[in-house]
Amino acid sequence: MTRLRELLAVDPGSFRLDKTDPRGTPGLPDTKAVRKDPKAWARAEVTTIGTELAAYQEKLFAAAKRGRTAERVLLLLQAMDCGGKDGTVRGVFAGMNPTGIKAVSFGPPTDEEKQHDFLWRIDRALPPAGHVGVFNRSHYEDVLVVRVHNLVPEDIWSQRYDQINQFEAVQAEAGLTLVKVMLHISPDEQRQRLLDRLDDPAKHWKYNPGDVDERAKWADYQEAYQAALTRCSTPENPWFVVPADRKWYRNWAVATLLRDAMASIDPGYPPAEFDVEAERQRLLPAASTSDSHGS
Repeated sequence: MTRLRELLAVDPGSFRLDKTDPRGTPGLPDTKAVRKDPKAWARAEVTTIGTELAAYQEKLFAAAKRGRTAERVLLLLQAMDCGGKDGTVRGVFAGMNPTGIKAVSFGPPTDEEKQHDFLWRIDRALPPAGHVGVFNRSHYEDVLVVRVHNLVPEDIWSQRYDQINQFEAVQAEAGLTLVKVMLHISPDEQRQRLLDRLDDPAKHWKYNPGDVDERAKWADYQEAYQAALTRCSTPENPWFVVPADRKWYRNWAVATLLRDAMASIDPGYPPAEFDVEAERQRLLPAASTSDSHGS
């Protein structure tokens, strides 16, 4: 495990979101290469980590396919608008096999989903054994957006913290390794990213005028995040807050957290369920015959 986990993990008793620098780079090594060009170093590291993630992913899938593990991994991303969730997924998962990844983006609940408990759609979207899942937003919207906009009475949403903790604990016991990451950006950085979308016609589709309306509730959202992070960061399923104004640091930090989580599982490749040498002998004569005919 890396020291980064300790630096970014939320301690419910002492964590303060308003004291966390969105442009900070905690855990960044103090080396010559980093001092010379931290962006280049981080990008190279993410590529290297991507290779490790792909290897862990293959082992996890192979072990599950042979029925030797029920383990699965879920990266849960929360952020303010323009926080970089999509960019993080593109950067961190670039080297992994897409067939073993289940990515889900949660928007407002559908009419069907409204007929069920708020965790119903979450449970249905969890990755199966041997897979890696990604949640772009999650069940935490029900103590963030719902709280800020008073979509349900306080006596309802206030109970959800405990419900979330219980749900996540049950999933952990069933083999889910959950990596919960808040991408923490500043209001100035969000403004710049919104302006960048307006300046580039190719990004107009990303621009939502409603995001500007939500900016007016920044303080309310920060208060809601503070509550969610401290009330739902447990020893089994801690929250990690990643400073996200610097995209290169963000990707390196999230990739490192995910690698650490997968390394903690690493079931290894399952052993062969057949006689390897016998199968080799079955193939070698055929190869020899084929070669003789070819000559």
